[in-house]
Amino acid sequence: MAFFYDDAAHTFNEYLLVPGYSSSDCIPAAVDLSVPLVKFSKGEAAPLTLKIPMVSAIMQSVSNDTMAIALAREGGLSFIYSAQSIEDQAAMVFRVKDFKAGFVLSDSNVAPDATLEDVVKLKEASGHSTMPVTHDGSPHGKIVGIITSRDYRLSRMALDTVVSEFMTPREKLVTASATTSLREANDIIWDHKLNALPIVDEHDHLLYMVFRKDYDSHKENPLENLDSQKRYLVGAGINTHDYVDRVGPLLEAGADVLCIDSSEGFSEWQSRTLAFIKGEYGPDVLVGAGNVVDREGFRFLAEAGADFIKVGIGGGSICITREQKGIGRGQATSVIEVAAERNRYFKETGIYIPICSDGGIVYDHHMTLALAMGADFMMLGRYFARFDESPTAKVNVNGNYMKEYWGEGSARARNWQRYHSGGTAKLSFEEGVDSYVPYAGALKDNVGLTLAKIRSTICNCGALTIPEFQQKAKLTLISSTSILEGGAHDVVLKDQVAAFPTSFR
Repeated sequence: MAFFYDDAAHTFNEYLLVPGYSSSDCIPAAVDLSVPLVKFSKGEAAPLTLKIPMVSAIMQSVSNDTMAIALAREGGLSFIYSAQSIEDQAAMVFRVKDFKAGFVLSDSNVAPDATLEDVVKLKEASGHSTMPVTHDGSPHGKIVGIITSRDYRLSRMALDTVVSEFMTPREKLVTASATTSLREANDIIWDHKLNALPIVDEHDHLLYMVFRKDYDSHKENPLENLDSQKRYLVGAGINTHDYVDRVGPLLEAGADVLCIDSSEGFSEWQSRTLAFIKGEYGPDVLVGAGNVVDREGFRFLAEAGADFIKVGIGGGSICITREQKGIGRGQATSVIEVAAERNRYFKETGIYIPICSDGGIVYDHHMTLALAMGADFMMLGRYFARFDESPTAKVNVNGNYMKEYWGEGSARARNWQRYHSGGTAKLSFEEGVDSYVPYAGALKDNVGLTLAKIRSTICNCGALTIPEFQQKAKLTLISSTSILEGGAHDVVLKDQVAAFPTSFR
């Protein structure tokens, strides 16, 4: 008969943190949320770190290049989804690495033979009043001038006026070369009292635009996650089927770290994938693996060469693996057991392998609980799918704005490689759903609020870093009535009064 665990598997919602002594030094502004992303030896620094303990999930409805740039700007990292062609995924990775903070690829360009009417329509469509004029109207054409709102007056000019007649011509423009740093570009802007500075190559072709208004924005992101060349860090998902063909182009595009995207990581397929990558491209190529839910799974992937290990099966909001197959484990129990094995492995070998909690996060405080239980960082899908930067459509559903969100195991995703375990048959049943999540606005605002909660909780436990927090944190299981007690109860909320009949008011 089957092996039975003595204890029930628990979720994050069944735990609370017990506060500890906090000194006057424990203030949220002093909390450092940086964590290692990949393994390192005792006494050494990790080759890659995160400024905040958050990465976005390897999902079509979550992690594209737009999300990757926005999250890296806040200190996290995205793994570009692999359920697309190799060429398209590599192109997304390249766009992230090619994006220079403060250097903007112009998306509002006109040709010199365009008309004022074309300019007005483009401004209405893009919202941009500054438009480079290139010889062919392309983003990287040879620059021949620039248009700003000061160059024309609709009340005094005919709409068929040609751009070349009212643009500021090339000979009057201040430009900078491709080797110009952002600091140097901003100095030029201030010295010449410019609002925008074109960056051009040796043949005068437009590369980027640097705007005065972006200077303050850049200063507002002190936690930007950058590589040694000041480019944003980005990861890429791979599967255990076409990795031989996929890994090379992703590394050539600039991917800083890879992650095997699979519903279950305790398998020969993952060890084969890790062995190939490390053997073909060398040990310095960083690859995460997973997912696992127990000590045996962690130990297997650690010995196979994984640089970080993902924990969790069936806990995602759009995942129905537990319903369909009856397999998985409560996320809190999984993280606790794997973290304990991670620590044992570190004592035995002197090698620390970070673990990533993937799934089971419903509320912001669940992230803090995951960290207290030993997770180094969290992989989040639903959380990031709600934001402007996710690749899905914003739709109006019954008067409320929502964002589309679907699982990689759904029929819509058609990502059979993630769930396929060999042989010739492909995905025959769904392990994910197609859904909506409430639209939440910009990533920056929401992540900032979440991190404020995490920092405040860490202070309540008397810590200033995540490792210190994990040493000092005290956790308690709670009863079902304690869960009810933890929210608003025995009152009528003001925003619900209108729903009551007049006789009860």
